[in-house]
Amino acid sequence: MVKWNKKQRVAVSGVLILLSLILKYTHVPLVVTNLVMLSTAVVAGTPILINAFRSLRFKIVGIDALVTLAVLGAIFIGEYWEAAAVTFLFMLGDYLEFKTLEKTRSSIRALLDLAPDRAIIIRDGVELEISSDEVKKDDIVVVKPGEKISVDGMVIEGNAYVNQAAITGESIPVNKKQEDSVFSGTVIESGYLKIKAERVGEDTTFARILEMVEEAQDKKAKTQSFLEQFSRYYTPGIIVFALFLYLITRDLVLSLTLLVIACPGALVISTPVSIVAGIGNGAKHGVLIKGGEIIEKLGTTKVIAFDKTGTLTEGKPSVTKVKSFVDQWTEDEILKLVTVGEMYSEHPLGKAIIAEGEKRFGSFQQEPEASQLIVGKGVIVEIQGKTYAIGSRALLFEYGISIPKEEETYIQKEEEKGQTVVLISTLEEILGAISIADIIREDAKKLIQEVRDQGIKRIVMLTGDNQRAAASITEELGIDNYYAELLPEDKVRILKQLQQEVGSIAMVGDGVNDAPALASADIGIAMGGTGTDVAMETADVVLMSGNLNKISYAIGLSRATVRNMKQNIYFAIGVAAFLLFGVVWKVVFLSIGMLVHEVSVLLVILNAIRLLSYGEK
Repeated sequence: MVKWNKKQRVAVSGVLILLSLILKYTHVPLVVTNLVMLSTAVVAGTPILINAFRSLRFKIVGIDALVTLAVLGAIFIGEYWEAAAVTFLFMLGDYLEFKTLEKTRSSIRALLDLAPDRAIIIRDGVELEISSDEVKKDDIVVVKPGEKISVDGMVIEGNAYVNQAAITGESIPVNKKQEDSVFSGTVIESGYLKIKAERVGEDTTFARILEMVEEAQDKKAKTQSFLEQFSRYYTPGIIVFALFLYLITRDLVLSLTLLVIACPGALVISTPVSIVAGIGNGAKHGVLIKGGEIIEKLGTTKVIAFDKTGTLTEGKPSVTKVKSFVDQWTEDEILKLVTVGEMYSEHPLGKAIIAEGEKRFGSFQQEPEASQLIVGKGVIVEIQGKTYAIGSRALLFEYGISIPKEEETYIQKEEEKGQTVVLISTLEEILGAISIADIIREDAKKLIQEVRDQGIKRIVMLTGDNQRAAASITEELGIDNYYAELLPEDKVRILKQLQQEVGSIAMVGDGVNDAPALASADIGIAMGGTGTDVAMETADVVLMSGNLNKISYAIGLSRATVRNMKQNIYFAIGVAAFLLFGVVWKVVFLSIGMLVHEVSVLLVILNAIRLLSYGEK
């Protein structure tokens, strides 16, 4: 028996159907014409018959069974042209559907193509090329320009620009140097790296991304599950109705036409094809959405809760303002003095001051001659023979240093804004103050406005920070409400209260200390989840970079996918209703109806393909 693939079978049956059409309108013996038509039906209809039989073994009566019944009936009553046309159109539609569905999976396939298969490692001082699956933890991996990184690990030598688009969706290469982290599936564009392997094989970030994307395609949306259940009962119902119609009208052609025309092909495929396209687009842009149900929920949610630290803010203290209280000292001189004074500090506030000082003035060589840590209050340092106090009010009070009323008013105003104020003074007078805070991300305000424009009706912030800091950020960003001084379990409690009040709610967090909240929300969105197990496992949506724009992108993509699903469903129902009425009024015939049916399936798929270009500039 000749075995053809889809493309070959379509080509052969296409030649036969064309020949049938020519013979039909020429003076060729009818028996020859009928034989060619039957050959067309056999070539195109064999896989349809096989699929119908396989489905029946599992007690599923699907579209293949309907078409098979219609074709056998057409042959039985001598309508050979109808049998040939229906099988060919169905086969052609199936092939075109297969090709267009392939396109919707192109983003996912592109990810698979990025999977590294080879690696160069150094063992016993010798470079060896091995399969990426053979790399072991703590191996030293060498990666050169144009090569894929095969492990998650830390750079121990070299400098390179790495294209991380496969992981984070960032289009601009990132500079990687010693002690930086790198991820499997990324590509070195220039430079070279030696990497100590920390995660290998199926444990790498890239491998887990692929696994999640593949699993996501199997997680169906509620709409999709409903339509599939509907189809399982609808199809046998159509067969019974067609039989009933024949018993009343005794019109076999009418009944056979009804069988084919009523096939819910476009309706059944309307949801999954949109979901596959949406998931594929998200994966290409570094947004992992774990299934159709998640897309559907995110696409309809109206309330969103944000964690503060590391999500809306940078997640680390930074200097926001330097103030001099005396004419003899400029703000730059105050900052330089405190930077030198904090040189031995391990405190986060001290490190923030050092970072700001080095950012403005470069590396500091000077160190304090003496330094005494006063736990919980600050430090007493000696610089160029003079003693200074650097720290809180309590430190100054301990050494009998008074704070004038005007300076105290300034400090209180800064604290009301959520700032932590570090004071600097001699043992006689206060010299200045440095304000420090976990600063708001540059694009946070833009994000809040974007999600409002996308239909989010209520935005809240959950934070473990103090009331003043939370209130300040809430006001600056235009957030509706905040809940401060929360432990992880408190965030879960607040989310449950909000769910009772407003219904479905999405939670955005950094994926580590927010894991309980991400799990308890209707939709958990983990930001910057690269390499974080708890983020990738707990959240429903994982944003593979810390870019806030990915949040509005994920919401926009989900909403676009839901709209696309609805468009497909309404269109499919409209076509089915039109065809059914056409059959009843005898203005739609078998071959024409089949053509319209297949065209409707293709239009549904082509509409879904539009999602692949979402977010492209």
